[in-house]
Amino acid sequence: MVSISLCMIVKNEEDVLARCLDCVKDIVDEINIVDTGSTDRTVEIAKEYTDRIFHAEWNGFAPARNESFSHATKEYIFYLDADDILTEEDQKKLKKLKETLDPAVDSVSMFYNAGTDEFGNVTLQYRRNRLVKTAKNFRWEGEVHNYLNVSGNIINSDIAITHKKTGHSVGRNLNIYKMKLERGDVFGARDHFYYGNELRENGHYEEAIESYTKNIEMTEGWVEDKIYACINRGDCYRFLGDLDNELKSLFHSFVFSKTPRAETCSRIGYNFQRKKEFQSAIYWYTLATQIVPDENRWSFSYPAYHTWYPHLQMCVCYDRIGEAEKAYFHNEEARKYRPNDKSILSNKAYFDKKLGKTE
Repeated sequence: MVSISLCMIVKNEEDVLARCLDCVKDIVDEINIVDTGSTDRTVEIAKEYTDRIFHAEWNGFAPARNESFSHATKEYIFYLDADDILTEEDQKKLKKLKETLDPAVDSVSMFYNAGTDEFGNVTLQYRRNRLVKTAKNFRWEGEVHNYLNVSGNIINSDIAITHKKTGHSVGRNLNIYKMKLERGDVFGARDHFYYGNELRENGHYEEAIESYTKNIEMTEGWVEDKIYACINRGDCYRFLGDLDNELKSLFHSFVFSKTPRAETCSRIGYNFQRKKEFQSAIYWYTLATQIVPDENRWSFSYPAYHTWYPHLQMCVCYDRIGEAEKAYFHNEEARKYRPNDKSILSNKAYFDKKLGKTE
């Protein structure tokens, strides 16, 4: 059995820290917490779980995470944010991994469930190197959207870390990027992609389109970022009411993905739906439901786009062309994922009455 050091950075996390530590306190062998200036009860709560509490001035996420890693004394480092949790099922999987992991493994990737809806469905998922060998001295890099630079023998697990955030720092990362531009930093493809994301999320759609386009046109960069640069650029065009360029950007993503993604197909379907081209919309929504994401893919995955969302939209499309039975079927498929969704239940009541259906 390998030994594990939990390494965390915290600041003013009194509302969530205990919830996080309770999930892993009986699995890890050591808890290292670096506090970067809390003014609430964070440190007091941390002391209930460990005496390995360290203090550091805030100098950015990467330096803080590297500082936390420097205190690890066990064979492997496991990291969490204070607003992360492991479900009971994932706690069991982590315990089993600890008992069976081959020490020759340098890193274990795990799913990161970065968002969930009110019904418990994962809305955003991607992989991260989550358990790494201490002796390899892997380092965090990047000023914004930092990443752990890992190499060697990496395996993928089905363990998921679930993010349960209580707030969001609106505009923080966008301001960091603007400061980088003001001081003359040269942006690479990754910078343009994430700067585009920050611009889009803050409503600066024209600037986001420009940043995504720079990413797409560069020969360097991760192909997965280019796929989502096309998709996200399409979203920006949609927000601006430019449906033609939205569709062009979505189709452009196929240059990089080679085969369609559900995230793209559902958006293409919605583009045609808004044009009242319902048969074309149904074609693309149907394709979206047939695409099963590769579990070993490291980029973003938005499960709604191959589960409830295209079914709900097909319900609308079939209703518009007078095929009530098919509309009812797809509403029921959507209801499997969101059983208490008010709009889906309203649809059900409408079709039950229209079709004379009874439970």
